[in-house]
Amino acid sequence: GCPGSCRLAALKSPAVECGLGIVVTPGAEFFVRIWGARGSIACPGPDFVRYGGNTACLEVRCGGRVFILDAGTGLRNLGIMLDQSGPVDADILFTHSHLDHIGGLPFFTSAFLKGNVFRVWSGHLGGKATMRDVIARLMSSPLFPVPLEIFQAELAFNDFVPGDTLTFAPDISVRTTALNHPQGAVGYRFDYGGKSICYITDTEHRPGELDQNILELVRDADVMIYDACYTDEEFPNFVGWGHSTWQEGVRLSDAAGVKTLALFHHDPSHTDEKMDVILQQACERRPGTVAAFEGLTITP
Repeated sequence: GCPGSCRLAALKSPAVECGLGIVVTPGAEFFVRIWGARGSIACPGPDFVRYGGNTACLEVRCGGRVFILDAGTGLRNLGIMLDQSGPVDADILFTHSHLDHIGGLPFFTSAFLKGNVFRVWSGHLGGKATMRDVIARLMSSPLFPVPLEIFQAELAFNDFVPGDTLTFAPDISVRTTALNHPQGAVGYRFDYGGKSICYITDTEHRPGELDQNILELVRDADVMIYDACYTDEEFPNFVGWGHSTWQEGVRLSDAAGVKTLALFHHDPSHTDEKMDVILQQACERRPGTVAAFEGLTITP
């Protein structure tokens, strides 16, 4: 069973305070930090305090290299933090371009600062458009008051094909795979220093059939951050919406030998109270499972 400490009720910083086996090492060379864990739409309010209401945004550090995964509303707070430490040089990797994964971009203060450099990577558009096209459309009349050109940072846009391996340095490898999501999405695996962090969100499983693309990508990973938008009980009502369940995350983790499963892309209807129950059940099925919340830092 799951120790009582797995239940996160009334804890402001649950994974740090309840001893779930997450090791956060000061000065760590390789880690992932959550800036937004919510899916579909941001949901502020008193029922969304412990896990947060900002949409998808992660920060991955590999030595001195900075990676930003998705640009949901959590990106705004990440930008504020980055700006405090001087010029920013980072790679932004998108899973896809639905609004909850790009909506923070127009409010990303680091992009407004001359001298900052961002390399943007996407593999889901299939040559039909570029991420520059997508962002320019988002920041255009009548949707937004100022255009993409307001950004003073240097932006470089790069396309790849899902399945490609992106090599950012001799010791930083990022493998990719296609996910099952409307209009496409991409999953990522970072390998650095003999450890691995996988980011698998916005993917819909087929009941009774483990996704072979995901299994191959996450095999023996130290950390898998997974789309746990629904429960298995809720899932039949949302077939075709492009999301998965915490139970499928457990099944994939068990089959692939993943060490730590982190539940992600929490549904807007899943309040803190509901998330506490989901995490309790997930811990009972797979001790050591965590639920992503804003500020959570995982060092593999």
